[in-house]
This record gives sequence, structure tokens and C-alpha cells, in this order.
Amino acid sequence: MDIDRNTAVALLKKYNQNPFHLRHAWTVEAVMRYFAKANGYADEAEFWGIAGLLHDIDFEKFPEEHCKKAPELLAEINTSERLVHAVCSHGWNLTVDVAPEHFMEKVLYATDELTGLIWACSIMLPSKSVKDLQLKTIRKKFRNEQFAAGCSRHVIAVGAELLGWTLDELFERTLVAMQETEEAVEALSNG
Repeated sequence: MDIDRNTAVALLKKYNQNPFHLRHAWTVEAVMRYFAKANGYADEAEFWGIAGLLHDIDFEKFPEEHCKKAPELLAEINTSERLVHAVCSHGWNLTVDVAPEHFMEKVLYATDELTGLIWACSIMLPSKSVKDLQLKTIRKKFRNEQFAAGCSRHVIAVGAELLGWTLDELFERTLVAMQETEEAVEALSNG
């Protein structure tokens, strides 16, 4: 194991106080753990989760240096080069030229923006719950680039391609991951 979760959370909160950014970190962490377990990497679920938790470590305080400042911040807790690469690779062709190489990095790249789009879709529902969200709504909102405009459709599409999945497969798998982990994310966001 690289670092423990408590150390990762302390670093996250040192550089991120915005409730929206923290919720996004909890969401991506939960989704990454889910994908690890669902894809035969259960023994790596902690590492996958911490990569998800810390993926935007530098975004709130250093948005112009996103994924470039991360190695310096992660060095504060002596993370491995493997974790640094994973965190930086989600900014591939956006802010850095660090390409996602491993399956875990490709999942992080593909799901980061998509979790934001799915969450934006869910808060429009009367229940505000991702459990009530349907795949057809995600498809429709994905095509409407004015909706959740900050969520890059290009990155999501490239992520699906990197994984060898169709967009529908990526949408469905990420939706299920978010549905399965919604209560845990809510508890972290409200606690």
C-alpha cells in the first residue's frame, strides 16, 4: 500500500475546502474503489480509491497548474511515483502530457468528468438521487454540450476509447458505480 486513507484525506483537506470539490473527491474515490472490485483488482481497491480521492489535489488552490503542481503536493506525504503518475495522467492532453497507461489510470481518466455529468443529471431529479437516474437521461445530457458545460465530452469519449468500451458501456458502468456508492458519498459529504 502506498499511503493510508487518513493521511490522504488530511492532504486533500489541506488544499481543498470547497464542499463541491470535496464531494467530487469522495465520489471519484468511491467510483474507483467500485471499479477496482468489479474488474478483478479488489486487492488494489485502496490504492485505486486514494488515486481517485487525490486526483484533483491541486485544482482548487492552483487551477492554472492543475496536474502540474500535484507532484509537489503529493511529495508532502511521500507518495509513490505510481500514485503521482496516476493523479497526473487524468490531465492528459489537457494540462500535462502524462498519458494514462494502466487500466486504473484509464478508468480514472474516463470517469472523472463523467461522474460530474452524472451528478449534474441527478440533481435535476425530484429525488436528487443518482439511484433514480436513467441511462437515457445521461445519453441525452451528454449530447447537450450546454448542460454541465464544464464536463468535457471529449475526455469522456477518449476515456471510453482508451478502455475499449462504448460510451454506453462507460455510462452504464459508471452510473451503477455511483448508485452503489451514493450513500457512502452522502455520508462523507455531510459528515
